Amino acid sequence: MTALDDVLASAAPRSLARDCRVFNQGETRVRAHVLVDGWIRISQSGSDGGQVVLRFIGPGDIFGAVSLFTDRRYPADADTLTDATEVSWSDKALLELMSSHPQIAINAIRIVGQRLQEAQHRVRELATQSAERRVAHALLRLTRQVGTATARGIVIRFPLRRKDIADIAGTTLYSASRILSAWERAGWLKTLDRRIAVESLPELARIADEESETEGGVIAASADRHAG
Repeated sequence: MTALDDVLASAAPRSLARDCRVFNQGETRVRAHVLVDGWIRISQSGSDGGQVVLRFIGPGDIFGAVSLFTDRRYPADADTLTDATEVSWSDKALLELMSSHPQIAINAIRIVGQRLQEAQHRVRELATQSAERRVAHALLRLTRQVGTATARGIVIRFPLRRKDIADIAGTTLYSASRILSAWERAGWLKTLDRRIAVESLPELARIADEESETEGGVIAASADRHAG
């Protein structure tokens, strides 16, 4: 059998409805998951009850697998944003696949490395950048990863709450809403049926690279410039 045959033979498929909990933070019956279609939000809760969105999972992405190699507890919650289909493997099945097909293990290491690099970038942004720059970076990442070019702009392909953007950018809902509302008034983006359409990538890129750390001044200057 080929590696693909072995992978498919040991996979457990599952269909999921929108707003369904795939797994819970702290759950110990862990598996490695791959999303076939749909969108999933990965979020983590703190001891104070606060919640932070870590990432969004799209078709072809693996998730939940890190827990198999750490403390065997899911480090976050996974919730579907749309109807979705996933396949998953038990820890025993995954380790057997890695033993039989080393390329699978290499691919898993690469994915973990990418996630670590992403976490390092976000920590650096939180430590050095204004909220406005962080929101711009978050939207630029999403347009690159899950954006579709349309006549209305680049549309992020799943429903996105302003709280999600606030969490990804590491800011408050109030700040994220104020920033996004200013950009909507400036004509840089709009919300279409809970999906954000970015109409001016150059302006977001300019803000993401902005050296000034004066958040309010950047928002006001940008809005005034377009209003005039």
